[in-house]
Amino acid sequence: MFDTVLLRSFVAVVQEGGFTHAAARLNLTQSAVSAHLRRLEKQVGRDLLVRTTRSVALTVDGELLLGYARAILALNQDARAQLLREPSAGTIRVGLSEDLANVRLMHVMKAFAGRYPRIAFSIRVGIPGDLLQALDHGELDVVMGGRCHGGPAGRVLWREPLVWAGADWASLTPGAPVPIALLPEPCPYREASLAALARAGVDYRIVLVCPSGAGLCAAAHAGLAVTPIVHTQLAHGLRAIPPDAGLPALPDVEFTMFAAPGASARVVDELGNAIVLAFAHNA
Repeated sequence: MFDTVLLRSFVAVVQEGGFTHAAARLNLTQSAVSAHLRRLEKQVGRDLLVRTTRSVALTVDGELLLGYARAILALNQDARAQLLREPSAGTIRVGLSEDLANVRLMHVMKAFAGRYPRIAFSIRVGIPGDLLQALDHGELDVVMGGRCHGGPAGRVLWREPLVWAGADWASLTPGAPVPIALLPEPCPYREASLAALARAGVDYRIVLVCPSGAGLCAAAHAGLAVTPIVHTQLAHGLRAIPPDAGLPALPDVEFTMFAAPGASARVVDELGNAIVLAFAHNA
């Protein structure tokens, strides 16, 4: 049986990219976090991390354990919350980025609403930047969406690669500006993609700006453009453009939960745990 203290340190090291930041997040010494990782590796009989002087990387066994560790921690927190739960009532206004508003997450929301029959859930789907502005203005209680380069403090639920998506039958024309389709501002995928193209000196032209991810994917399907999407959103007929096509690599997306100061901490934590359980192996 896994010790949740050890698993919590393991997940923190992965999420924070090293022992120093993980120790600060957990309010522990760096030596204590290192000891936790050594004990966990001894417990599983496998190396979980590749350590360098500047960073850490997951081994194959570490990648496998990470999903289970997140699920175990979420289940542990969920069990505690259920046993200590107090009756709640009212409305929770939830903002979701479009790439999260899928069937799997809607099933999570439906099941969660069933556990809180006295709470009415109101869901708005939109662009992460717009949703965060609504959160700041008091129009939403919880926002869940992707970000690429840090930002406001929130709970990171999981990470996924951001890729250039194009039709599986199409190819880019050598020497021609790359046609791209993007969400409107403010959008972290748009910002990360344009920044990557600028750093790489790749010429491009924006052929479509659309507030709908379905519209962007339709443009990619038709061969009209390539578009940045998270890897798990690659639908039939789309492929991740390979590196040798000349497009720059894109950063990982952190799917993050943000909560307004007045939101019910217990309900928000339980909702986050339920989502982590549903998406534990996306990372």
